[in-house]
Amino acid sequence: MKTDERLYIRETGPTAGEEIIFLHAGGVSGWTWLPVMERLESFHCLAPDLPQHGCSANTGPFSIQGAADQIAALIRERCRDGQAHVAGVSAGAQIATALLASAPECVRSAIISSALLEPLPGQGLLTPGMLRLIYRTCMAPLINWDPWIRLNMQYSAGLPERYYEAFKRDFQTTTESAFLNLMQANLGFRLPSGLENVTLPVLVVVGSKEYAVMHRSARRLAQALPSAQAFQVNLGKGASRAVEHNWNIQAPELFARTVLAWVTGSPLPAELLPLD
Repeated sequence: MKTDERLYIRETGPTAGEEIIFLHAGGVSGWTWLPVMERLESFHCLAPDLPQHGCSANTGPFSIQGAADQIAALIRERCRDGQAHVAGVSAGAQIATALLASAPECVRSAIISSALLEPLPGQGLLTPGMLRLIYRTCMAPLINWDPWIRLNMQYSAGLPERYYEAFKRDFQTTTESAFLNLMQANLGFRLPSGLENVTLPVLVVVGSKEYAVMHRSARRLAQALPSAQAFQVNLGKGASRAVEHNWNIQAPELFARTVLAWVTGSPLPAELLPLD
């Protein structure tokens, strides 16, 4: 594991291998990609902790475009020919989308999973004051209480028990500023301009059980990108909405097969179905 001058980075695979950048969801950090990265042994995989997250907690402030600019700089500095494949989930998917719009020359191909691009129902109630209140009542007083942390991990993030200690560390390092910046950035992100000029291959994915607003966002993104394909991932009847949202952690073998198929131009796994 190495530290970039700006962002902490987890690395696997040979440095001579083709580079893939993995962008994590909000509230966690780059460790969430390790089960996927370890299955892509021939690739040089890099998973940065995004600003105000994990071991990059002291960088920031977090914003979607600010993070996209940092990822572009990372690719230019660390990747051959200044290009890499990019995969992002949730907030990481929003960053990947912003990266496509602002620095498409840095991206060979992209996998964008569950990028929110439209307002959530009732989002107007989530003012900065309300978000601060949520943090001060639901996080700060309970930040060391294991049952509450575990509840958040299982039902909000849909993560398996074996990742509890790693999730707990991220939960406990989330400051009020980090929470507020993440939530405002995530809820306020919309389809950026310029995507109609991006002709590189993009795989747009959404969980089959995710909210309708996520499905609409996936369709809009795929329609905006000339060379995009849109699919939904179905992990079976027992999988919750949160599980399919974070399928890189719940189904790392499937996610790794999807990445391998996409970057090599092979058929996608059968678990991915075209999004109507």
